[in-house]
Amino acid sequence: MSASRVGRKPITLPSGVDVKVQDQNIMIKGPKGQLSIDLHPQVQIEKEGNVLSLKQNGSKVYSRSGIESKLKRSILGTLRARINNIVIGVTEGYERKLTLIGVGYRAQAKGKILSLSLGFSHPVNFDVPEGITIDTPSQTEIVIKGVDKHMVGQTAAKIRAIRSPEPYKGKGIRYSNEVIILKETKKK
Repeated sequence: MSASRVGRKPITLPSGVDVKVQDQNIMIKGPKGQLSIDLHPQVQIEKEGNVLSLKQNGSKVYSRSGIESKLKRSILGTLRARINNIVIGVTEGYERKLTLIGVGYRAQAKGKILSLSLGFSHPVNFDVPEGITIDTPSQTEIVIKGVDKHMVGQTAAKIRAIRSPEPYKGKGIRYSNEVIILKETKKK
């Protein structure tokens, strides 16, 4: 068995990106920020000019069931995808947009706190995690920006979970490109 299809692809580093590999840690620094990730012991990384390539470490061990080699391939592909996401994040950054649907629903960013009025008896304050910035271009729009793709997505999911869209009228917080299929109400 060869390496995973995703894991074989080399990662091309854009200009302005600096990569340092120390033991089992890789640190990537770019114009938007820096992130580091721990490497798996089964993976080794090689840098030639502005190209990173990942390879399986050690001798190839094949079992009858192929489970061990499949695990190594999946680790290699996952690590390559995470490193590529970090390279994109430190150069371009990631953003996620949320939309508030409902009468009286509004959001306001106040420094490191996002204040949400969502029809509850009290406003909900959401603490913004480190490395994430939240903007509110209008009262019904929330834009989440950051370098780490995982953190941006996780923050958007936590905000959406405060008041997820209900299935009958579609009121709540939704992603800007999300389509809610509405249920039909009961009729007598």
